[in-house]
Amino acid sequence: MAFNMFMPRLGGIAYTGIFRRSALRGLQSGSRITSMLADRPSVAPLTIMLNRRWATSATSVEPDAADIDRLRRLRNIGISAHIDSGKTTVTERILYYTGRIKEIHEVRGRDNVGATMDWMDLEREKGITIQSAATYAEWGDTNLNIIDTPGHVDFTIEVERALRVLDGAVLVLCSVSGVQSQTITVDRQMRRYDVPRISFINKMDRAGANPQRIIEQIRNKLKIPAAALQVSIGSEDAFEGVVDILSRKAIYNRGFRGEEISYGEVPEHMVERVEAAREELISVLAEVDDEIGELFIEDKAPTTEQLHEAIRRSTIARKFTPVLLGSAIKDKGIQPLLDAVIRYLPDPTQVKNTMLDIDNNEQVLEVVPYSNQPFVGLAFKLEEGKFGQLTYIRVYQGRLEKGQFAQHVRSGKRVKISRLVRMHSNSMEDVSSVGAGEICALFGIDCASGDTFTDGRTNCSMSTMFVPDSVISLALKPKVKNSTNFSRALNRFQKEDPTFRVHVDSESKETIISGMGELHLDIYVERMRREYNVDCVTGKPQVAFREAAMHKTPFEYTHKKQTGGAGQFARVVGYIEPIDPEEHSDLPQEFINNVVGGTIPIQFLAACEKGFNDGMQQGFMIGHPIVGVRMVLEDGAAHDVDSSELAFRMATFYAFREAFRASKPRILEPVMTVDVSSPVEFQGNVLGSLNRRKGLIVNTETQEDYCAITAEVPLNNMFGYSTELRSGTQGKGEFTMEYKRHLAVPMEVQEQLILDYQNKLAEKK
Repeated sequence: MAFNMFMPRLGGIAYTGIFRRSALRGLQSGSRITSMLADRPSVAPLTIMLNRRWATSATSVEPDAADIDRLRRLRNIGISAHIDSGKTTVTERILYYTGRIKEIHEVRGRDNVGATMDWMDLEREKGITIQSAATYAEWGDTNLNIIDTPGHVDFTIEVERALRVLDGAVLVLCSVSGVQSQTITVDRQMRRYDVPRISFINKMDRAGANPQRIIEQIRNKLKIPAAALQVSIGSEDAFEGVVDILSRKAIYNRGFRGEEISYGEVPEHMVERVEAAREELISVLAEVDDEIGELFIEDKAPTTEQLHEAIRRSTIARKFTPVLLGSAIKDKGIQPLLDAVIRYLPDPTQVKNTMLDIDNNEQVLEVVPYSNQPFVGLAFKLEEGKFGQLTYIRVYQGRLEKGQFAQHVRSGKRVKISRLVRMHSNSMEDVSSVGAGEICALFGIDCASGDTFTDGRTNCSMSTMFVPDSVISLALKPKVKNSTNFSRALNRFQKEDPTFRVHVDSESKETIISGMGELHLDIYVERMRREYNVDCVTGKPQVAFREAAMHKTPFEYTHKKQTGGAGQFARVVGYIEPIDPEEHSDLPQEFINNVVGGTIPIQFLAACEKGFNDGMQQGFMIGHPIVGVRMVLEDGAAHDVDSSELAFRMATFYAFREAFRASKPRILEPVMTVDVSSPVEFQGNVLGSLNRRKGLIVNTETQEDYCAITAEVPLNNMFGYSTELRSGTQGKGEFTMEYKRHLAVPMEVQEQLILDYQNKLAEKK
């Protein structure tokens, strides 16, 4: 199993307490950070470090006051959630209330227009977000860079790379369904990149809305303290607005599209409920914030301003998530959400990012997020536009200007920035320059997703993003042979999407595409037809099986070959043993050299490791890759004349093959977490269908007249399930599927897979 190494952004601890709370206040007044920190003996090392880093810049060491003010009025946020929770609808309202768009259009495009951020025809037809889309807006005096991300698990890489470059996020949850499988995945991604979040419980007008139950799910399933900042005025059809429990004011949306905000007194019948919610908020904050905790112990009531500051501190530190309520489709609760984004989520100066100093043994350095520093930017998303490749870049440090030259760190090439734009969905606005903390896009730059650009004064690289392994494959061939557009499309899609992979099968010579699910691959096949006029024929989907050793097995193998003249001789001795690829996700296979005494000359040890890697590429039972094996080389022998790198590479390969076959290997298959939602009257049909597909029922939950069922089912048994679910629930059932882990298949299934593979090989002879 292939795993990509990644290094997440490090959360500030000492840095947070010193720089975030004290230094920024001093910076606003124009004082030097170094003089302010110099008064604190405990932070002298930090002072020296910052001086040393800033001294590398050709510009002033002291950040510009206007730049600091700009950064403090900047938020980079993403809108993320499980599918159908209302992310794009929320984003559409945000754009409308900030004045970015003049009309609101709905997601499924009933008016033949569709939501602004779902600009692809396929997105509007299917009513789902496929590609993340960036935009920018203003709320008050604060600038917002917003990325709307997909909710479907098949497009999880879009969420992954958006969260990699964002400073904060809004996690949208349905008031009925609550925390679902993709919600948990998004939560894991936010934790991976240390992204603080605000939780927004949407669809409060829906039958069965229960925000308190959703808050409990956030606490129990996502394992993060949470408390509501609002109490709903009515629910379901009677949902009218919310009460802000901090200001003790009722908030109503008036006007044609809720653009007018009116405030009122708390309804009398809600006073006790609001006070109880305020006490709950204080008790939760007391557990995560020292200042509120001290007041709580002393039985003192915190002021409203103290609560605001505590919520901001604990949210930025990722110890707490404030919860807000609303209904985007009914135009309620979005303006208070925007206020909370400004008040509680961090600006770029309050997020600690790191980069690797390539010239200094990849030493970890902190990014200094100001525009007068050497430029450092990360390309996180690529699109093929009508003007060529469009590259989305987050500027972490320094300034990027039109006409300047930037250095592509991976290739070392210098490229000219000929055009610089800000994106608004699929439209763009040309700009002359962008400063630190901004998100922009470039044209005509040849790079890959995750590449770093600098101005040449520093040779540093930002840490890359995590790319999950593909779980399903499909044979693909164009109906018209020798189509140049076929290869062009595949090359473009691979460049845009790291989870979309293409290879040619060495035996069948078929083109195989791999991805995160059936929908993922179907979308790309459809895009080839629409965008490149290439109709394709697809084969049966193939599951990404893996092979694994089960027992520790010794090996002793001698490779000899004599055909006249110099021959080949190599002997290797050692053992192989299984390792858990999930527990060792950063190193799913391992080669250890324990040879002593020089029995194998040092120049041949690298060849031994290559032989082991050769064996891992393709298994010996059904031809799928091998995972979870450690090979330990303990002894061997070499010949003065006949030994060579090739001989030891071949010896290790054959030794591994023999040991693997003797280790009682098993075939592993991907197991998926399947979440099914259907009316209660069809619960028996759903459970029976999952049991027939050898699913393990993990959880069942009844919510009003709907039931939610979670099961773990082998992916190989899930083909055609959507049709069966529709017929078994009269079209009212829905399901989502997410990769969980690889598990061993039953022995009878393994024997059948091996037999099918052997028959396939025999047919080709």
